[in-house]
Amino acid sequence: MALFGLTRTVNPEPLLRGEGLYLRPATPGDFSSWTRLRAASRAFLEPWEPTWPDDDLTQAAFRRRLRRQDEDIARDEAYAFLIFDQTSDELLGGITLGGIRRGVSQSGTLGYWMGAPHAGKRRMTRAVAATVEFAFSKLRLHRVEAACIPDNAPSIALLERNSFQREGYAREYLKIDGAWRDHILFALVESDVRARLTASKFAQA
Repeated sequence: MALFGLTRTVNPEPLLRGEGLYLRPATPGDFSSWTRLRAASRAFLEPWEPTWPDDDLTQAAFRRRLRRQDEDIARDEAYAFLIFDQTSDELLGGITLGGIRRGVSQSGTLGYWMGAPHAGKRRMTRAVAATVEFAFSKLRLHRVEAACIPDNAPSIALLERNSFQREGYAREYLKIDGAWRDHILFALVESDVRARLTASKFAQA
């Protein structure tokens, strides 16, 4: 995966590119496509997400989302991106590297969603790979974490395709769709990525 134009301060906006897609922070002009895709995907997404606020799809809520996004980036606390098809510029979903911890931790937590029409096509696999590269090569993180509800088999497979390792089981870890749900804990550390790249080079030799 190739990344272009990324900086720690995100001025100008960070832009990530993966195979057949690109990622960037949301802008006011994304409201219509974002709200259409989220509305059309609501039944598909709600079982895996926190309960949606009543005004979640309104323009006012979207403006608040943008303000929080910009503040999080400026403080180096979270980096939220929308995912677009590289050819058509169609919105596909979103991904966030949040909970950035510096000091002795140098880690962050990955979260993502894909619009229902675009699920199951391995596009999120490529978006996660691009975000992981951003985390390690540009943000200089050491560790990226993720968590999945145990019966979310597609999400588990997605993380494993990106070399995330299972590390544990957390009871009632997050409140999802109105209920505290157990989660499987995953993580990827920088040395995992180096080992994968080394193995790939030997396989191609």
